[in-house]
Amino acid sequence: MQQAIQEKLEDVVDLVSKVLVDPDIELNYKIPDVAMTDENATVAGDPYILLKYMVNGHVEKQKIPIKQTYLQKTPEDLANLVTFYIEQFMEQIESVEYGAQ
Repeated sequence: MQQAIQEKLEDVVDLVSKVLVDPDIELNYKIPDVAMTDENATVAGDPYILLKYMVNGHVEKQKIPIKQTYLQKTPEDLANLVTFYIEQFMEQIESVEYGAQ
């Protein structure tokens, strides 16, 4: 992985970790040379962040891929995009957990 991309992704991990305040969401990073928190992670394929949230006794998961086109963005813009995906994931969870009103 290029040094510049690696540094950018390290910044993204830091920014997302600071912004995410929901203790019920578990983030597993699969970003080679930056953050590998998923014990089953391999280095093949695009990097991603795996979201996990326990709902009614089972785990909901969503993978946020970090596509090559996203790497053109600034770390702040990329962190905002990841945060947006996390917010959408939480809205989906809430609609399942509390039912459509």
